[in-house]
Amino acid sequence: MRNLLFAMAAAIALVPTAHAAELGDDGLHKAPWMRETFKDLSEDLEEANAESKRLMVIIEQRGCIYCAKMHQEVFPQEEIANYITENFFVVQINMFGDLDVTDFDGTTLPEKEMVKKWGALFTPMILFFPEKVETGQVASQVAVATMPGAFGRNTTFNMLNWVVEKGYEGDESFQKYHARKIAEQSR
Repeated sequence: MRNLLFAMAAAIALVPTAHAAELGDDGLHKAPWMRETFKDLSEDLEEANAESKRLMVIIEQRGCIYCAKMHQEVFPQEEIANYITENFFVVQINMFGDLDVTDFDGTTLPEKEMVKKWGALFTPMILFFPEKVETGQVASQVAVATMPGAFGRNTTFNMLNWVVEKGYEGDESFQKYHARKIAEQSR
């Protein structure tokens, strides 16, 4: 009986969700909520604002086990995938890619050079931006929050909510917000 339950659970876990990411030709996961853009952050921000969404840039690399974890275990969860779809305009950057990226300051560099400019060392790395960025600003300096690395479902979901709720404008740091949410969920 235990073997049957284990087999059933394993089979259910393998069923793809509507939010599952597929590997692209560049070896990066392509989630349904990611946008194909010209990677001009000012234009992307404008488009995000037009849709009443927040701009989110995710830096990833081919073969990244932590990126895979996020795309296989965290992002496909319905609550998270739906929240991203409804609230974020997501642009993917390849840490070692050659496509041009134009920063808010007007600098255009290949992805791999822009990632160096921003000081991103690990993947995945997610940058969240305010609705308004002054001309001449550098993305890594104006991001309202940065999520470096792979995190579990609760931390990821709470970070997404904290950004949408503009928690960074208040006195409650993300860590305190996250601790409060955990405490509320355990009641």
